Amino acid sequence: MRHGKSGRKLNRSSSHRLAMFRNMVTSLLDHERIYTTHAKAKELRRRADWMITLGKRGDLHARRQALQVIRDKSVVHKLFTDLAQRYQARSGGYTRTVKVGFRVGDGAPLSLIELMTGETVKKKKRKRKPRKAVEASPPAVDEAVVEEAVEKKKKKSKAAKKVEAEAPAAEEVVEEKAAADEVSEPEPEKVAKTPEKKKDKTKKGEEGDEK
Repeated sequence: MRHGKSGRKLNRSSSHRLAMFRNMVTSLLDHERIYTTHAKAKELRRRADWMITLGKRGDLHARRQALQVIRDKSVVHKLFTDLAQRYQARSGGYTRTVKVGFRVGDGAPLSLIELMTGETVKKKKRKRKPRKAVEASPPAVDEAVVEEAVEKKKKKSKAAKKVEAEAPAAEEVVEEKAAADEVSEPEPEKVAKTPEKKKDKTKKGEEGDEK
């Protein structure tokens, strides 16, 4: 697994790759723009930004670190004087890459990598105009309509009060009628039920007495 190994190999050995990028960084800082393949341009951008950061730092140790990468002392002098002042107000993003097409021989994608201008363009903030407070006027309503609505509400409230007052009186009347009906109803007469056989015996006894 390729853990902790950043960067592109570009099908080269480490020594070949290091020498190639040292030449490319020197050419970029000297001419400020070069054409190369897109993969190399993206890898070169990291190293060029690191060199400009060293130039902005400006101390002796930073100069010695830059001399380990850049092959020309005049380019190092330009880095620590001109470029350091140019990018003093910029905190990163010193280069940019632009795709320009494909190479004729093998069709590799080409890019232009160049140094950015030192001017930082600040976006102007648009000042929003304060909204005028418009007093919302209430909609016009006819007085006659309002009066009719008030009268309807009053009538409804009166009718509801009447119904509430009449309800307990009606309940009392219903209870009184129910009590009167219970009193007026006669109790059912109790009729002694005698079996038919006993009636026949009594009839026969009466006929014997008459004889």
